[in-house]
Amino acid sequence: MEKETKVKLEKVVELVNNAMVDPDIEIEYCIPEVETTSDTCDVSGDPYILVKYEVSQSSVKTRKIRLGKTALRNSAEEIANQTTFSIEEFKSEIEAGQIN
Repeated sequence: MEKETKVKLEKVVELVNNAMVDPDIEIEYCIPEVETTSDTCDVSGDPYILVKYEVSQSSVKTRKIRLGKTALRNSAEEIANQTTFSIEEFKSEIEAGQIN
């Protein structure tokens, strides 16, 4: 991974962690060389952020937010803003019953 990309992704992780203080949401990072918080990360493709929302003790919904080449053209702040927006949208969809 290029140094510039690594620095950008480190900043994204920091910004997302600061913005997403929600006890209902669990965030796992699968970004090799930057932050890998899950043993089940698929590191063969694009780096991604896995969002988990526990609906009940027996039901957990997940969404994978990929950080591909197109996303990485943006600044760390833009990537973090898009990521937090996606997480909030995911949570809203679950709470509205749109995701089964």
